[in-house]
Order: sequence, then C-alpha cells, then structure tokens
Amino acid sequence: MHYGSKGWYVEKLKEAGVRQYEGRKVEKYKKHVLANLLEKTK
Repeated sequence: MHYGSKGWYVEKLKEAGVRQYEGRKVEKYKKHVLANLLEKTK
C-alpha cells in the first residue's frame, strides 16, 4: 500500500480504532476527508 493513498489512510484509521465516522464506514469517504480525520485523531 502506498503512503498517502486512500487505503493507507483507511488502514491507519482502523489501527487507531476509528471504523465509522458520522454513522458511515470510513471506506466511503474521499481521501482528503480521511486525511483530516486522521489528523484529528492524533
């Protein structure tokens, strides 16, 4: 998996325990939303 790809962000969020955001699975969101969410969880 490439650093910074959508799959990479999904993997890192799941490692942090985030599987859903606003009632939707994280896989449904675009990459820029996942990047912002990952920054908030750190």
